[in-house]
Amino acid sequence: MTPTLTNDPGTAAVFHSSPASVPYMPQPPNSNRMQIDSTLTYAVDAPAEFVFLIHAANGMGQVLVEENLLIEPQTPFRTYSDDQAGNRFLRLQAQAGPLKVVYRAVVDRIIEARDVNAPEVAVHDIPDEVLHYVMPTRYCESDHLGPNAAELFGQLPRGYSRVEAICQWVRTNIQYLIGSTNATTTAREVFMQRAGVCRDFAHLSVTFCRALNIPARLVSGYATFAEPPPDFHAVFEAYLGGRWVMFDPTAMSPLDQIVRLANGRDAKDVAFATIFGPARMLSMSPDVVLVNHNPALAANPI
Repeated sequence: MTPTLTNDPGTAAVFHSSPASVPYMPQPPNSNRMQIDSTLTYAVDAPAEFVFLIHAANGMGQVLVEENLLIEPQTPFRTYSDDQAGNRFLRLQAQAGPLKVVYRAVVDRIIEARDVNAPEVAVHDIPDEVLHYVMPTRYCESDHLGPNAAELFGQLPRGYSRVEAICQWVRTNIQYLIGSTNATTTAREVFMQRAGVCRDFAHLSVTFCRALNIPARLVSGYATFAEPPPDFHAVFEAYLGGRWVMFDPTAMSPLDQIVRLANGRDAKDVAFATIFGPARMLSMSPDVVLVNHNPALAANPI
């Protein structure tokens, strides 16, 4: 990971980071324009370090139009990007007292046609930089759930339809139940207890895919919901036909209205906040709304 500073680490409360310096751009065809208004508040009991992943990704199916950040009280900060994953981080040290972080942005989410015939990629042909997404991780114990994945999905036709079958099985057999899991719950535990929230649905889907030698990764984002939970959303991507394809096993949000924040091997790579020190979250409102739907749709929109 090579840190790339996008602004001077001063004490200004408001910054406009690249590409906000360019003129407000017209909306491209085949896109949804999404507006983000996200606020996080904390009570900090003693000096604490924060690492946030709340900046919308620029690229990978979306275009960042403008963004701004407000930190109260005024606090030194810096931002940097993971050049390989594209994740954009915000780091700061907060002193004891209240802390409020407000992130606002406008993003054009590109609507892409889905190739329902996309094939799985043989292990021999998986690119080097993708291969580690087949391996088990802390939250996705594909080595333990391999026999279960083989029994449930091993005889199905390979490709896009098999990943869809995984999503359907998870959606049907796992109850969406807020409070049923916590930050340490793994995919194997979700499989056993048959309940979880969006990150658990994504972890289990990723685990089944990896057990079948399909590279898969977790994706976090801002998402629109018919009945919105006050939280960020977790979905996943499977590597099919030589590209990453997004799936939502909860079916809670239209895929073309999910604004990507970060992607990684599991939840430990995409947490919206990592805190080193005594601090408590008081409230969160990661809101996003559809402000304009471009009428020039793709032939088979998401």
